[in-house]
Amino acid sequence: MQDSQIIRTEYSDIMKKSYIDYAMSVIVARALPDVRDGLKPVQRRTLYDMHELGIRYDKPYRKCARIVGDTMGKYHPHGDSSIYESLVVMAQEFKKGMILVDGHGNFGSIEGDGAAAMRYTEARLAKLTQEVFLADLDKGVVDFAPNFDETEKEPEVLPVRIPNLLVNGAEGIAVGMATSIPTHNLGEVIDAVKAYMKNSEITTKQLMKHIKGPDFPTGGIVVNKDDLLNIYETGAGKIKIRGKVEVEELKGGKKRLVISEIPYTMIGAGIGKFLNDVASLVESKKTNDITDISNQSSKEGIRIVLELRKDADVENLKNMLYKKTRLEDTFGVNMLAVANGKPETMGLKSVIEHHVDFQFDIATRKYKTLLAKELDKKEIQEGLIKACDVIDLIIEILRGSKSIKEAKACLTDGVTENIKFKSNISKKMASMLRFTERQATAILEMRLYKLIGLEIEALQAEHEQTLKNIVRYEDILNNYDSMAQVIIEDLDVIKKAYARKRRTVVENAEEAVFEEKKIEEQEVVFLMDRFGYARTVDMSTYERNREAADSENKYVVSCINTGKICLFTNAGKMHQVKVPDIPYGKFRDKGTPIDNLSNYNSSEEQIVFVCDEGSLSMAKLLFATKQGMLKQVDGSEFQVAKRTIAATKLLEEDEVICVQVVTDGQSIVLQTTNGYFLRFASTEVPEKKKGAVGARGIKLQKKDELEQVYLLEEGVEQKVLYKEKEVTLNRLKLARRDGIGTKRCYCSEVCISHCKK
Repeated sequence: MQDSQIIRTEYSDIMKKSYIDYAMSVIVARALPDVRDGLKPVQRRTLYDMHELGIRYDKPYRKCARIVGDTMGKYHPHGDSSIYESLVVMAQEFKKGMILVDGHGNFGSIEGDGAAAMRYTEARLAKLTQEVFLADLDKGVVDFAPNFDETEKEPEVLPVRIPNLLVNGAEGIAVGMATSIPTHNLGEVIDAVKAYMKNSEITTKQLMKHIKGPDFPTGGIVVNKDDLLNIYETGAGKIKIRGKVEVEELKGGKKRLVISEIPYTMIGAGIGKFLNDVASLVESKKTNDITDISNQSSKEGIRIVLELRKDADVENLKNMLYKKTRLEDTFGVNMLAVANGKPETMGLKSVIEHHVDFQFDIATRKYKTLLAKELDKKEIQEGLIKACDVIDLIIEILRGSKSIKEAKACLTDGVTENIKFKSNISKKMASMLRFTERQATAILEMRLYKLIGLEIEALQAEHEQTLKNIVRYEDILNNYDSMAQVIIEDLDVIKKAYARKRRTVVENAEEAVFEEKKIEEQEVVFLMDRFGYARTVDMSTYERNREAADSENKYVVSCINTGKICLFTNAGKMHQVKVPDIPYGKFRDKGTPIDNLSNYNSSEEQIVFVCDEGSLSMAKLLFATKQGMLKQVDGSEFQVAKRTIAATKLLEEDEVICVQVVTDGQSIVLQTTNGYFLRFASTEVPEKKKGAVGARGIKLQKKDELEQVYLLEEGVEQKVLYKEKEVTLNRLKLARRDGIGTKRCYCSEVCISHCKK
């Protein structure tokens, strides 16, 4: 019995199905907007809940916490943060083409400041949302579905009468896909919809006569106009946006650049990053034209001011800002939305087509509802008008009836039994009455004042209007052109009420090209102390402070201010630092940690050698490792563009202990931790590529390792201390590479016998 209840299946199939179900749930129910109303589920539910709570545009604001709580409890049980975040975004003018929520309180700023907590902020529906997004919900124009626990009903889609997907755009990340749709100008979008309705064969190029391009709430300039056609046809591509930069003339021939509009992608933390990038350009001496930078932005708009030197090259500076900062940025377009329950990438025409189909569906359902109401009114009106003509007979029926049931039966079916009439004529006339059920009910409920002459005239006038409405509604429902005209007229009203001027300029602009001012080459000195703080000073400064510089700094390297500094580490890596990136200044300046200027990490590796890149071209470098491996490498191999490369190959648990510049006339002395010394000619060390391990320099005893490497010049005596005793390296016997070496012991008399063993 139990075996029969076990369903045997392939685990991978179950995982695949579960993943697909999860992915589709995220795509359809969370991350992507619906092409019909341009809203994600959380946005739709929030707006509908505000509508249900009666938070109209002309009513007082309500706490956002109340809105969020009600939405979460009724329609969106996925946490309060997602609901509040969507509410905040719908209220931010700098993110939406048209705001959908009228926020009161701190709803964040364009510079990236977050909104206040929901308990402090208030909101209500915007007028546009109330009149254009939610106006016809009571007319049965959209389907309603049960909520998550089937205790409430919620609309599957809102009856939005404008292409909100284009007007407000959308951003969202689903599973395996993402959407990114720019905002557009409401007036232009409406004109494009009207053009499509008049000619369904219209091309995307023709639609673009109406929709010039994206219209971002932050303004800016779209500079690749020619690429827009392909983007709107395919639904994907990249839009280049620039900030608006104006030049203001000052006294004394000085000028300043004022940034009054920014790329849409720069909102938030991008503004602060832009200011830091400009400051970095000045610090790194990429430009000397900027003397000061200030952010004077306020609620009125963006205003970033760059003070310039006299005779500054303004155009070149503008191009540099476009090239080196986010003042020119790219907006990636991917017009992905849910259409017919599936995610679909759509072009401009396709989005408008889906919208128009939706509008015709809404209009059809709306006017069917209105027609049904008018037909009901007509029925009752005709009954009341007829009743007014025979009101005396009806009164006689009512007075002669014993119950409402008898009276109603007489009015509908002419049943006169059990009803007392004044005459047979009245009885005969009553038997001929054939009012409908609804007419009879209306007659019985009619008040006497309705018999006043003026009231009867009003009823007749109302009836005539009802007949006109019926004719009109039937014409709209049966005639495509009539329905299209109604939709167009409605769009014209919306355009007149809510459209505004375009903010973003669309043009073809030349590629930003700037000439980087060449830094005048001069010799500088690189200084780095034992704590890893690095800086550069000019040669004259170093000469004045040579003694202090040599004693206080671990590394002192002469170099060119346009060159690079090479850092060789015990991990077998070489890191490069551009000299212009190293702080240049006074001798007593602290400098910047070398970790911040390069890929070097002081917590994982140690520097063993520092040199100027220019000195490597004609040099040979000697590499020595803890396990006694040696090699020579041509310095030209290290003249590379990469910031970090592998300088040598290391054996397991080995590390570099020495990197030095070596020449043929030198001899090499190796010293181990156990006191073995081996001297041989440098020519015995083979020349290898940087990717090679090298050759063994000395035969190490057990638990011994190479500790020091000395380079000796011929004819120059060199002494070193080993266990507080001097060793004259030049007097060591010249041997061959890969020997055991000579043991140097300076122990007490007690252990001499032990050392001999």
